Amino acid sequence: MPGMILGGRYQVQDKIGSGGMATVYRGLDEVLGRTVAIKTMLPQYASDPSFAARFKQEAQAAAALQSPYIVSVYDWGKDADTYYIVMEYLRGTDLKSGIRKHGALDCKKVAQIGSQIAQALSVAHKHDIIHRDIKPQNIMVQPDGNIKVMDFGIARAKNSHLTQDNSVLGTAHYVSPEQTQGKDLGPTTDIYSLGIVMYEAATGQVPFQGDDAISVALKQVNEQPKPPSELNPAVDPSLESIILKCMQKSPAARFQTADELYHVLRDYLAGRMQAVNNATAMLAAQATNKIERGAGVQPVKSGTATMPRVERTNRYRAQSATEQAAEEEAARERRHRRNVILGVIGALLAVAVVAAIVVSALSSGAKTKSVPDLIGRTQDEAIAMILENGFEVGDVEPGYSKDYEEGLVFDQSPTSTQTAEEGTKIDIFVSQGESPVDQVEVPDLTNCTQEEADERLEARGLKGRRGDDQPSDTIEDGRVCAQDPEEGETVGRGSFITYHLSSGAEPIEVPDVAGQNADAAEQALKDLGLTVKRDYDYSSTDAEGTVFRTDPDAGTEVEKGQEVTIYISQGPKPVDTTVSVPSYVGYDYSIAYSELSALGFNVVLAQGSPSGGKVLSQYPTGTAEKGATITITLEAYPDPNGGTTGGGTGGGTTGGETGGGTDTPSIGEGDGVS
Repeated sequence: MPGMILGGRYQVQDKIGSGGMATVYRGLDEVLGRTVAIKTMLPQYASDPSFAARFKQEAQAAAALQSPYIVSVYDWGKDADTYYIVMEYLRGTDLKSGIRKHGALDCKKVAQIGSQIAQALSVAHKHDIIHRDIKPQNIMVQPDGNIKVMDFGIARAKNSHLTQDNSVLGTAHYVSPEQTQGKDLGPTTDIYSLGIVMYEAATGQVPFQGDDAISVALKQVNEQPKPPSELNPAVDPSLESIILKCMQKSPAARFQTADELYHVLRDYLAGRMQAVNNATAMLAAQATNKIERGAGVQPVKSGTATMPRVERTNRYRAQSATEQAAEEEAARERRHRRNVILGVIGALLAVAVVAAIVVSALSSGAKTKSVPDLIGRTQDEAIAMILENGFEVGDVEPGYSKDYEEGLVFDQSPTSTQTAEEGTKIDIFVSQGESPVDQVEVPDLTNCTQEEADERLEARGLKGRRGDDQPSDTIEDGRVCAQDPEEGETVGRGSFITYHLSSGAEPIEVPDVAGQNADAAEQALKDLGLTVKRDYDYSSTDAEGTVFRTDPDAGTEVEKGQEVTIYISQGPKPVDTTVSVPSYVGYDYSIAYSELSALGFNVVLAQGSPSGGKVLSQYPTGTAEKGATITITLEAYPDPNGGTTGGGTGGGTTGGETGGGTDTPSIGEGDGVS
């Protein structure tokens, strides 16, 4: 019951499921602080040594299997009269519920699910463990789309000595023909069941249906399934051929190992159709129950299993005596095989082997019926429904429930998902309302360290446990950023409160803003909590004013508030027309004039410069536009007639008189006048 502690460490919480032998609860491993699933054996089986041995075997067998597609088993034990198994807690829904809700699945999804189940079975088979109960109810589809195979409750190791009542177990819609017939089982029996699972996933319905388990089991032996494409035209031929090969009546005609099936499904998913066709090319022809004259049955396309072909005509070709004899012999052989099968089935029914598909108790010949759903009914309503459906009232146990009001049934055994013989006692559990434990208010743990959170909870009689860390933009790393239940909620004293520590701000991925104008790009970055710096550069491929790159690059993860530089295009880089201007200071003017002119410059003497042959200064120096004017000033030199003499555009002066001169290209050609 919820609230129990099993093995001194596993706290039983709410019920999440039930089966033929056990009830499954969500629980808490108080040592490791993790959520687990706890499977407890139903009380009516706990006292049966054979069931207890099987329960123990399940735990030991499953614990040895390590696969991402098999539910993990952590621990098992017995506490007082309760046997329990502690398993990985899975979130998601079982495949059966998914098919009921969504109908037929996409072919690729069917193959993906089948591939993962095949990988799980491959691991089990390598440990000599046959699952024996592969069905959609035992396949959990997780939120990420991957699956986990569950419930090795009737799995049996090949060398196990537990033979009593386990020759034919499982669910009738999914059992193999040899399982129905009570024959020795091998890996191919799980492959047959997996074929039916894929059939149902691809079409939305099981291949064989009937009024009861026995009629369905007989069809597993005698009848061929309709090709899936007849029920769902969207099923492509290659997947259909894989499914039908899994479902061959003869184990030798199926895929021989789960690993072989996995590789074929992998080839299908990868588009390697030739490999798939090669793997399924040898399928035997499918038998039919009835072929009407003139109505031929067409073969399924592209290598899938085929039906016998009958000519579309009412005329018959004359046959030779040899051909007639061969046909009569074939007919006798078919009748013989049919009689053998019917004889086997009759013998099996006589010893009630087939009846063990549902419950071994069917061997008594008692009629089985679906157990009514009593949850949420009043005690009187529940008792009336039990009697109306041909069952007897078992124990009426009171109990506490936070989900159902006082006086309403909150649990039952057997559950409404099961069938039972007429006259079976059904126990009901009637709510007394919520447990009258002391109620306390949950404190606010926001921004506490782990130690502070535990202290606050302990002060109110509550227990704290750390959940997964979560990113937070507002709470610093290592402090509580979320809790469940939240502040102010009322819970029972001693309850666990899960809190989550901040792992810091979640990294921000720098977006690609190339091609946006500078303002839009800057705003997009700021909206993400980043700071922005602008820089400019030339770009021959990006329009002026648009962003052409960022630093850090787009796609880089950065912290909130980090600076990101956007580089804004200035358009193409202008062509550089500047050239170097050599310095001729100290050189003869004639050399300076000649070489500067050769470089394309216009050389002039500064007006009023003293005459002389050496360059005193020039402007500009360093660089200048090609064809620019270079102005040169010459040094002064003595005149033999007294005073100084200069040449150039301005004549030299003596005694302050102005002298005239001409603008000449060489020194001394313009004479000063004294």
